[in-house]
Amino acid sequence: MDPDADLQQTDSSTPADSTDRPTRMTRQQILTLLSMASVNFSSMICYSILGPFFPTEAVKKGASQTVVGLIFGCYAVCNLIGSLVLGKYIVQIGAKFMLITGLFVSSCCTILFGLLDRLPEGPAFISMCFVVRSIDAVGFAAAMTSSFAITAKIFPNNVATVLGSLEIFTGLGLIVGPPVGGWFYQSFGYEVPFMLLGCLLMIMVPFNIYILPTIEADPSKNSFFRLLTHVKIVLICYVIFNLSAGLGFLDATLSLFAIETFNLSPGYVGLIMLGLSLPYCLSSPLMGYFTDKYPATRSWFMVTGGLLTAVGFCLLGPVPFLQIRSQLWLLILMLGVIGFSLGMTAIPTFPEIITCAYGQGFDEGLSTLGMVSGLFGAVWSLGMFYGPTVGGLITQHLSFEWAAAIQGGLAFLAAFLLALYYVFHRPQQQSSPEDGSRQTDESTPLLNE
Repeated sequence: MDPDADLQQTDSSTPADSTDRPTRMTRQQILTLLSMASVNFSSMICYSILGPFFPTEAVKKGASQTVVGLIFGCYAVCNLIGSLVLGKYIVQIGAKFMLITGLFVSSCCTILFGLLDRLPEGPAFISMCFVVRSIDAVGFAAAMTSSFAITAKIFPNNVATVLGSLEIFTGLGLIVGPPVGGWFYQSFGYEVPFMLLGCLLMIMVPFNIYILPTIEADPSKNSFFRLLTHVKIVLICYVIFNLSAGLGFLDATLSLFAIETFNLSPGYVGLIMLGLSLPYCLSSPLMGYFTDKYPATRSWFMVTGGLLTAVGFCLLGPVPFLQIRSQLWLLILMLGVIGFSLGMTAIPTFPEIITCAYGQGFDEGLSTLGMVSGLFGAVWSLGMFYGPTVGGLITQHLSFEWAAAIQGGLAFLAAFLLALYYVFHRPQQQSSPEDGSRQTDESTPLLNE
């Protein structure tokens, strides 16, 4: 039996049509959840396996530390470009086709990356690293952009709840990837981790071909530029940029700081990083559920989360002018605060941009969701490029403590600007009947008792 026969969605089915929906999730929604969870987990585990061992192998092949950083950086740049282009043309390409193609491209690139050690050292190896990594980034952008858009289309009234729940699988992939990759590398060599995980990602292709619904939609004439004419969306994009920049900064600098300051082994540094990822994974579903049930709280969740992020980064070192000595327990505690605040801040951003876009007059369909998803991915990638490069430079010329404090200052600025906007625009928001009806729709629970 073809599941697409009873799973097809069209843009004619809007959130307003869901008032008479069944009390439990439909078969379509369950299959979509399974599909998105598999995509998030498999994509993130393949994305994160490079960290423990690739830089060492690249240096052996004649790449400098700067070139290794550029190999990682080109991924973010190509992801940024891919997210914008694919988000704009998601309707013309097809959401399901884009996701499956992205998974296939990413799996092939992961396998090819495992064969690069057979190339001669020098320009040949370095050039192919850039080529394969860049193509992989476009495939990843296709999978993630379509994944977000499909999720928002299938769960129009519970976007934050579903995205928050799916972040568990994203976090699991990021947690499991480095130790699994490192263990296979130590046990079997360079090629095996990429081959194994690339094949895992390849298995997701037929799995998603079968269970993922086909979504038919009409293209829209709207553009990213119109989306960015709204001050609120620009401020939320700045919040997203700061979130990813902070994570990128920690990826590039935290391990070296912990090893030098506390004389820790790389294995213990990996355990310390769990202090960041676990609170995020555990808090994301709760934040999603709460902000869907009470949409009016999204704004202050983002503001409060931004302030907590600022405090966490300032005390991570801690900042020198506080004259507090660096201590391991304080470092782990602040990583936990940052992880928790990331869940508070990141989960409401996507549904908030969608609501704002609809308020701007954008069509309630896949085309708008694709643009919002592409914008989210592009801004996130920009932060992931900025964080390691600029944060690394500040750490090199000043110190980790000052670099973390500057990152905290940027998070505070984002929260402060967003708070100012909400304070001065609250009367207009409350007077809008359309927003009120939309919030009523979005507060419908995912599973009615």
